Amino acid sequence: MNKIALTAWLVAPIAVVAGLALAVDRQAARRSRDSSQAPSLVAAAERFASDAAAGRAQPAGVQPESLPQGFVLVVKDQTGLASASSPIFLASSHNGWNPGDDKQVLTARSDLRWQIVMPKPTNDSPIEFKFTRGSWDLEELDGELKAIANRKLPLLDPASITPGEPPIIEFTVVAWGDQKPDVSQRPDASPYYDLKVTGTVKRLQVAGGAVRHVRDLLVWLPPGYDAPENATRTYPVLYMQDGQNLFQQFPGTPAEWGADETATELITAGRVEPVIIVGIPHAGAARATEYTPIQLLDGATPRGGRYVSWLLSEVMPRVDRAFRTKRGPEFTAIGGSSFGAVIAMEAAAEHPDVFGKVLLESMSITRNNGAALAHFLAKPRFPSVVYWGMGGRELFDSGTPEQNARFVEGTEAFDKALAQRPEVKAKKFVVVPDAVHNETAWQARFGGALEFLFPASRGQ
Repeated sequence: MNKIALTAWLVAPIAVVAGLALAVDRQAARRSRDSSQAPSLVAAAERFASDAAAGRAQPAGVQPESLPQGFVLVVKDQTGLASASSPIFLASSHNGWNPGDDKQVLTARSDLRWQIVMPKPTNDSPIEFKFTRGSWDLEELDGELKAIANRKLPLLDPASITPGEPPIIEFTVVAWGDQKPDVSQRPDASPYYDLKVTGTVKRLQVAGGAVRHVRDLLVWLPPGYDAPENATRTYPVLYMQDGQNLFQQFPGTPAEWGADETATELITAGRVEPVIIVGIPHAGAARATEYTPIQLLDGATPRGGRYVSWLLSEVMPRVDRAFRTKRGPEFTAIGGSSFGAVIAMEAAAEHPDVFGKVLLESMSITRNNGAALAHFLAKPRFPSVVYWGMGGRELFDSGTPEQNARFVEGTEAFDKALAQRPEVKAKKFVVVPDAVHNETAWQARFGGALEFLFPASRGQ
């Protein structure tokens, strides 16, 4: 009996592994049979997701986001300004940087500290965050009343972790935005803030979107648009997401895109065809909801399909009625950065007969174990012209070199997939090794994107 039991004990793991392998093979076969759209591309997405999952290990310590029991954030407010009527919120890369997310509000404790219990996130990327008191006017500041860098969670000593018990991670806030001596209302808080741009920008109010929201489109007109000799001339159009950051800088952002200055210079030099640029401001706290067609963030219901429908039914018809636009996919581009690039790609892939060109900057391709990559690789159609720019350090200091490398690899996988699609007639893939994920980087690449998407016609 002992020998028989020993033999069974030794053989059992082999049988289990063999059974699992057989199950995986059968599941893979089913996926292959069920997948009518480019099975090799879907397989590439699955391999990328598997690699992403395998790369989450942190040899120097344990990443709190990886703990099944979650973790607890505790905040000491040295100012004493946080209160029941002005509580502390967590704004992060996992909730679309919503500064007043009621699902991410901290609870006051009897020891004058605030806390929030965080479950293990489904989002696989490291969390970056700041504390606010409900708006970016009330974000935390440093001792000199200046904006701090995005926070990140420290790696934990494995010996300090008790199974099933969320570790407590403490932070201190030393100042808030309303303590600045020159505190004033954000210039973009009113729809009628002064526009400080190069050239001509017209406001065009629209309502709706993926959520109930009223916003002003910012429509930049190329040099010569109002000249008498151009009275009957029509112009191609570039529709850009996060439109409030295109033409001027606002508090809370490191820079602007400088789209007005760049386009003016290139058009005047004859290097770019005169083009209308439409900036579509995001919906504030609902930005992540509008810009995600699938689940990519915890707590953000994806309504990207509704947003794209609104672009087609409300935004574009209003622009076409108000301005002299060229119609047709060869004259119409859509673009954006980060999640703005995700929804731009969604619009272009779903409607390449409308958006024939797409501008993608720092597209969030690795979110949720590469879910966005798999989503787009399964699309049956793509626009005919694709520009894609990114940096080699998209994840800033929160990402390891391996995680930043996966971001680049995911983008390269998509670039290779585009090369296999006969409908894609032209594509450009740009990686700047030291560039990060912000407006400064997007501004630097915007000129090249314009020249690729809207090259000046011969003789112009």
